[in-house]
Amino acid sequence: MRETLQLPRLYPLTDCAISGLSHTDQVRALIFGGATLIQLREKNLPSKEFYQQAVEVLGVAREHRVKIIINDRVDVCSAVGADGVHLGQDDLPPEAARRLLGAEAIIGFSTHSVPQAQAAIHFPVDYLAIGPIFATGSKLDTAPVLGLAGLRAVRKVTGSIPLVAIGGITAENASDVIAAGADSVATIGSLLRNPGSITKTTRDFLSIFNS
Repeated sequence: MRETLQLPRLYPLTDCAISGLSHTDQVRALIFGGATLIQLREKNLPSKEFYQQAVEVLGVAREHRVKIIINDRVDVCSAVGADGVHLGQDDLPPEAARRLLGAEAIIGFSTHSVPQAQAAIHFPVDYLAIGPIFATGSKLDTAPVLGLAGLRAVRKVTGSIPLVAIGGITAENASDVIAAGADSVATIGSLLRNPGSITKTTRDFLSIFNS
């Protein structure tokens, strides 16, 4: 039995289109704000360029003992030695990713409904993501909004597996999301839209959970 992953309350994702910054600059700013686990989310770069940026990111992250999760790309995760991968419904199956990455890798899996979450608890994953909780502009091809009621329903069927909520989460609603059953909140736009303020915004966001 794998030890249960202890997720931080805040789980930032990078996005070069939203921030206008490289993954490395985003990660550095997020780390200075207090982030301890960050997902590299890249949908547009050629594989070689993303690989090169991921190598650079890992160098920064290792200096600060911060974990890096790669979105979708099991190959890039393996090649750069990242801490894990986050998979979507249409990505490589978690069983295959686990065989390729080994027992120590962190594997997360996206779900968008109670049935999907209930099925996913039997996969070899360390945490589930559920969303969108609220309407979001960070991703165009989103599933129907679940709301806090949907999050509570997912929490009831997923037991003790760590649960990351995503989609439209801001400093104003993050506490409600945690109260509804999420262990962690994933954020993109709320941290990245003002690139010059990422560090301060991250620090302010984290202060919500310490108040």
